[in-house]
Amino acid sequence: MAKQVKPIPEGARSMTIHLNVRDAAKMIEFYKKAFGAKEITRFADPSGTTIMHAMLTIGDSQLMLNDEFPPMQCFSPLAYEGTGTSIYHYVENVDEVFDRAVKAGATVVMPVQDMFWGDRYGLVKDPSGHLWELATHKEDLSPAEMAKRGEEAMSKSPDCV
Repeated sequence: MAKQVKPIPEGARSMTIHLNVRDAAKMIEFYKKAFGAKEITRFADPSGTTIMHAMLTIGDSQLMLNDEFPPMQCFSPLAYEGTGTSIYHYVENVDEVFDRAVKAGATVVMPVQDMFWGDRYGLVKDPSGHLWELATHKEDLSPAEMAKRGEEAMSKSPDCV
């Protein structure tokens, strides 16, 4: 009798981040240094120059990535001079992870600070143009408390996140 295969592989979530990056080999090393990633698999094209698929784990989540591959419409944010998405990454100590990411080559977009929604939060851009929202949850707030704090924050600085 054939072994039953799980519809969602072991260790995966129902949704998994999959990034198109420029220079995947370099980005794998960046994610290891910045976020403590562990490499699970790496598959390159026959020439060995293009990473077609790699799987990493960061914390309790999987991250898939590949080199840009224009024939399949796979481009990093660098191809567009920006991105329409970001990765919200909860960590035990946001200040420590933020500093480590910057030392590994990330660019500071917003320094770490306490935010009205109860997280200590900072924003960095990785060398391939992806935005990483790094956070440590500090307070559980009711919807009413969050709304009040949000209104106060927006009245002081309408451009704040």
